[in-house]
Amino acid sequence: MIFVEKNIKCKLRVCIFWIDMIYILGKRCDMKEYTVGSLFAGVGGICLGFQNAKNKNAHYKLLWANEIDDYACATYKNNFKHKLLQGDIKLVLHPELATSDEERKYYEGLNDIILKEPIDILNGGFPCQAFSIAGEQKGFEDERGNLFLNIIDLIEMLGEKFYKPRVLFLENVKNLQAHDNGRTYKVIKEKLEGCGYKIFEKVLNTMEYSDLPQNRERIYIIGLSDEKDIKLFDIYNKDVLSNLCKHKTSEERVSDIKKVINYDLTKEKAEKYYYNKEKYPNYFVSLDEFEKSEKENRINLDEQIDEMYQFYQCRRGMYVRKNKSGVCPTLTANMGTGGHNVPLIKVSDGIRKLTPTETFKLQGFPVGEGYNLPQEFNGKKYPDSQLYKQAGNAVSVPVITTLAEEILKILEKNDNT
Repeated sequence: MIFVEKNIKCKLRVCIFWIDMIYILGKRCDMKEYTVGSLFAGVGGICLGFQNAKNKNAHYKLLWANEIDDYACATYKNNFKHKLLQGDIKLVLHPELATSDEERKYYEGLNDIILKEPIDILNGGFPCQAFSIAGEQKGFEDERGNLFLNIIDLIEMLGEKFYKPRVLFLENVKNLQAHDNGRTYKVIKEKLEGCGYKIFEKVLNTMEYSDLPQNRERIYIIGLSDEKDIKLFDIYNKDVLSNLCKHKTSEERVSDIKKVINYDLTKEKAEKYYYNKEKYPNYFVSLDEFEKSEKENRINLDEQIDEMYQFYQCRRGMYVRKNKSGVCPTLTANMGTGGHNVPLIKVSDGIRKLTPTETFKLQGFPVGEGYNLPQEFNGKKYPDSQLYKQAGNAVSVPVITTLAEEILKILEKNDNT
């Protein structure tokens, strides 16, 4: 009798389990799905931001992404399963420009994929070095600046074959608006408007709109083609932004710093990231040495980097400063290769620069928790310099997720009315 009761209970649990599964699967089938294509995907920051954005009724589905850099592609492939169109986007869109039959056939295959089906959202962080304050600011005179025009080409191609993407989501450096006295952004905006989009833009700081302790101002450009979506767009209104803003205290910032910086890492395990007089004699100059030299400025990291849970910069090898905002300064692509903006921290056993893992975490990538950095490339150890470059060029994932979820609200609301 007891055996029979247990058997009945077991079967009942199984039935309940499958009823729940059928309900869950049914709900998923009912969820509205918005398809996404991503240009200049890098290591997938914007893709991850959209992938993480969802609500109980809708979500985004990533169909494809494009990236040309081999190292970035290796990192991307290590973390995403959808199609990565690896190569020059100009040739992806115009394979007839290829210089060999083999190259043409390769790009024709990628062209078939990118134009296989329509997409609801086209996103991308088009190359910013041409407009960056940290770069030479050549804008459209730089070949990288002209890569923006491929976005226009793709919109027009999709429009001719299917329909143009309903939403554009673009990210770039803050200086894009000011470059060439505003003329560069005027051209960009006019070209997007010429494709039928209403353009909204806003410069947002990562430290204000996420839990990430990084001072990173970026312009986020959103283009909408549907009049109903345009009427509902209020994301950049003062009240909405105020609600999205984190309003962090200094104590909360310290707590955030502890979450991304590994203060348990020791010199014994990671000696290459540490600064000392043997490796960097010019960064540990005593007063006596300075007086005997012809140097104009004295740097001594032991004296000038004296607080835990703070970030410091060694600016152009001439002076050291603590970041006034109490968070990490803007990560740059050259920070790991002796650039002028290397973030330094004080830890229990010395002074070191940030590790690649820490820089990715400062951009919101969940390294070790679903996002993994590659260990090898073509049979050799994956170079730290490339990881630093990727983190510096990446976007702040949580900021993307916040904006993507706000866009999702608009799309879902209009599609349900």
